[in-house]
Amino acid sequence: MSTVTVIAPLLLIEDEPSVTKFIRTALERNGYVCKTASSAVEGIRVLSSGRFAGVISDMRMPGGASGADVHAWLMMNRPELKNKILFITGDTVNDETLKALVDTGAPCIEKPFRMKELLATVEKIFGRAR
Repeated sequence: MSTVTVIAPLLLIEDEPSVTKFIRTALERNGYVCKTASSAVEGIRVLSSGRFAGVISDMRMPGGASGADVHAWLMMNRPELKNKILFITGDTVNDETLKALVDTGAPCIEKPFRMKELLATVEKIFGRAR
């Protein structure tokens, strides 16, 4: 179990408002600060203008960019976050999604997931909330 304390916010990139609200509420109830973006394009814009402890991103979103694009942007622009990304997806049967997950090597939780699983994974990747 990590003893690092998360100070900067996590960025949640998710296009489904109900999923965003569910995850954000759970993170905040467990002490994390969470900012949100509703698309990969918006997420990259938010990432470029702020400091974050890590990213939780859906893989497939409308708008012409994906979680894999967020990962690629992080690798080029915020390499210190390359191991601080968690994908969430309900689309692991899609060949494109599977390839992206394998190529990035980033951890992934498949939707629907239990909040306990998400929180345990978040703590493992990003550290404990303050």
